[in-house]
Amino acid sequence: MPGKEDDGAPKFGRLLIVLIVAVLLCVALTWLMATVFPNFPG
Repeated sequence: MPGKEDDGAPKFGRLLIVLIVAVLLCVALTWLMATVFPNFPG
């Protein structure tokens, strides 16, 4: 099948990328809140 380069798990890879992006977004948001509002917990 010409459409499938990854034999193993393209879906898992995409899920992993989405998970990493979500975690980075949460960290960035928390850092932003802590920077803008110094009384923010964390």
